Amino acid sequence: MADRVGGRPAAPTETTVTGADWDSRDLSGERHEAVLFVDVDMTEASGKGAVFDGCTFRGVRFNAAAFTESAFLNCTFVRSGFFDATLRGCKVLGGLFDGCTHDLMRVEGGDWSFTGLPGADLRRASFTGVRMREADLTGARCGALREVDLSGAMLHRADLSDCDLRGSEISSIDPLTVRLVGAVIDPRQAVVLATALGLEVRAG
Repeated sequence: MADRVGGRPAAPTETTVTGADWDSRDLSGERHEAVLFVDVDMTEASGKGAVFDGCTFRGVRFNAAAFTESAFLNCTFVRSGFFDATLRGCKVLGGLFDGCTHDLMRVEGGDWSFTGLPGADLRRASFTGVRMREADLTGARCGALREVDLSGAMLHRADLSDCDLRGSEISSIDPLTVRLVGAVIDPRQAVVLATALGLEVRAG
């Protein structure tokens, strides 16, 4: 399993839910703490204000799920699927995604700081207006990171080819260790990257 940000171990779980059918279940307001979810079907599940604290999800299907202003705190996701899932204004603090699929996943707003996505294939996922401070995107392949706060993010060997980065805080990007071919940036970001390459930007 990939390491969590800071090398922190996964939170220990106390109860287990295995093979449950939570398809289309409304999880609004529910709270689950230190639960191990194994092969649970959460396809088209939804929830506003749901809280998962210190939980582990193994082989869980979040396909077409929609969570709003919910929290996944220090959770671990292993070989779980997020096809066409939407997370709006959610907190996914200190989590770890290992071997998960993220095709067509949409993340709008919220806080994903200290979350680990090392090696993740995010080319068909989109993040907009998300706080991802000190997130681990080492070796990740990204498609859209619009207006994302990447302060202190780990981006070594990340593939940002054709990635839309406009409006994002990208001072953590080292152009010499990150692939940027075809990436879309704004003029302010062009200055940041030029400066990172040791160039002196002058007007006129």
